[in-house]
Amino acid sequence: MDADAIIVGAGLAGLAAAHELTSRGRRVAVVEQESAANLGGQAWWSFGGLFFVDSPEQRRLKVKDSFELAWSDWQGSAQFDRLDDEDSWAQRWARAYVEFAAGEKRPWLAGLGLAFLPTVGWAERGDLRAAGHGNSVPRFHIAWGTGTGVVEPFVRSAQRAADAGLLTFHHRHRVDELVVTGGVVTGVRGTVLAPDDSPRGVASNREAAGDFSLTAQAVIVTSGGIGGNHDLVRRFWPERLGTAPGFMVTGVPAYVDGRMLEISERAGSRLVNRDRMWHYTEGLRNWDPVWPGHGIRILPGPSSLWFDALGRRLPAPCLPGYDTLGTLRHLRTDPLIAGYDHSWFVLTRKIVEKEFALSGSEQNPDITAKDRKTFLRERLLGKGAPAPVAAFVKNGADFVHADTLDELVAKMNALTDEPLLEAAALRHEIEARDLQIANPYSKDAQVQGIRNSRRYLGDRLGRTAAPHRILDPEAGPLIAVKLNILTRKSLGGIQTDLDSRVLTSDGEPLPGLYAAGEVAGFGGGGMHGYNALEGTFLGGCLFSGRAAGRHAAEMTGS
Repeated sequence: MDADAIIVGAGLAGLAAAHELTSRGRRVAVVEQESAANLGGQAWWSFGGLFFVDSPEQRRLKVKDSFELAWSDWQGSAQFDRLDDEDSWAQRWARAYVEFAAGEKRPWLAGLGLAFLPTVGWAERGDLRAAGHGNSVPRFHIAWGTGTGVVEPFVRSAQRAADAGLLTFHHRHRVDELVVTGGVVTGVRGTVLAPDDSPRGVASNREAAGDFSLTAQAVIVTSGGIGGNHDLVRRFWPERLGTAPGFMVTGVPAYVDGRMLEISERAGSRLVNRDRMWHYTEGLRNWDPVWPGHGIRILPGPSSLWFDALGRRLPAPCLPGYDTLGTLRHLRTDPLIAGYDHSWFVLTRKIVEKEFALSGSEQNPDITAKDRKTFLRERLLGKGAPAPVAAFVKNGADFVHADTLDELVAKMNALTDEPLLEAAALRHEIEARDLQIANPYSKDAQVQGIRNSRRYLGDRLGRTAAPHRILDPEAGPLIAVKLNILTRKSLGGIQTDLDSRVLTSDGEPLPGLYAAGEVAGFGGGGMHGYNALEGTFLGGCLFSGRAAGRHAAEMTGS
C-alpha cells in the first residue's frame, strides 16, 4: 500500500479528515488536481460563517437559543420528504450535526485556535412561519480570518504531518477512476496534469502529462460540488425551481466541477437528492474577477427594496436576507418574469453604508487579516461603506446611482437589453412603503422586519440602518443594483452513514470508501434537505470530514 488512506481533494473536508488520520499516526496521500496554491479549496474563499447554537457570543447579546429551537428550525427548513429512501441517512446526519453545533463544535474549533467576531449575524431569517424555513434567532458566527482562518489550522496540521513523513501531497493529480478489487475500494488511478503556476482560484490547464495509480486501505472522496459546472447545474435543476437561468454568475472556482460524483457512482456509490441545490439571487459580476464568470454575493441587511425585472415589488417572504430558495423559486416560476435572469435592489446611500456586506475572504480584508482595530473603525464607528463595498458601488457593472428616481430608472433600463421599467410604477411602490415609516408599527412585512431587526443589538450596531424614507434626499443618492443568479452549493450527493462510509444501492457500506463535505451533501447525501440555515456549509465539511478521518483511522494502519 502507498498509504493507509488516500484523500481525493485538498479542501476543508479533506484537510479535516487528514487531521484526524495523521493525529492517529496514519499515513495519508492527498490527491488534488490543482496546485499547492489552492490548498484549502473553496473554503479558503468563503466568508467563514459557522452555525453555533447557544454560543457565548449569542448569550452576551441576549439571544436565547437552544438545541430544541435549532432542531425545530432545521426540520422546518429541510422539509425531509424521502425518509424511507434518499433522506433516511440525511435526517440522521442533520440531527447529529445540530447536536454537534449545540455542543462540541465551538470548543473543538476554539481548541484549534479559532476565534469569532463578537457580533452574531442573522442570516436566512426565513419564510415568516414559526414551523417553516429559517433561523428564529441569529446564529451566523464569523470566524476571525474568514474562511481563510477556518482553513488555517488544518493546513498547519497537514504541513506538520508532511514534515513528519505522515502525509504526502500529490498536486496536479486528477483522479479518473476508483479502483475496486474484489468488491473493495483499494486505490485510485488518474492523470498527472502539466505543471501550472496560476494564482489561487485562477482556472488551470488540463494538459495531460502522464498517468498515476495509488493504493491504500481506505479512500476518502472530498472533491466538492458542482457550482463551477453550469452544465451540471442546468442538468439537475429541479422543476420546482422553474427554469434554469440563461445567464448565471459563478460563486466558486472552475475546479468545483462535480467530476468525482459520477466517478464514485461508477465504483458503486449511491447518489441521492441531486435535484437539491443552493444558489443565491443576489449575485454581482465581480469587477475584479479571479475565475471565469466570477460572481460575488451581497449579504444584505433587511432594508433594500426588491423589485423583479418588470419593476414589481417582490412579495413577502421574498425579502433581503430571508428566504433564498423561496425567492429563487418566485423569480424562476412566475411566467411574467421567468424569461428574465435578473432582479433589482433599490436603496439609499445610508442603507448601502450600514447594511451591505460582500461574501468572501477577499472582500473582507479586515476580518481576513484579523485586524480588529480596522474592523471596529470601519464597520461600527466609521462613516461610509466598507472599502470593498465602495469599490463595487464605484466600479461594479451592476450598480447605478442618481439623485432622482426618474434618473435612476433610466440608468437601470440602460443595463438591460430592453427598457422594462417605468419610473411611475416604482414610485408608486416606494412612496407607499415610505408612508409606513412614519410610525413604529406598520402593515408592511418588510418594515416590520426592519423594526424587529433593530431590536437585536447585533443588527442595530452594524447591519440595519435606522428606518428612513427611500425618497428622502438626505439619505441619498439613490442606488440600484442589478442582481444575478449566483451558483454555489450542491445539497445532495453520495449517500453515507454516520461514519461517512459510502453506501451502495442496497444500503450497505462499500468497503474501503468514504465521502465527506459537499460531495456527500455535507453528510448522508443531503443533511440540509431542501434548504440551508447558512453557516452550515463549512461546518458540514468539518463534521463529515472529521467523521470520515476518525473511522478510517480505526480501520487502517494494521
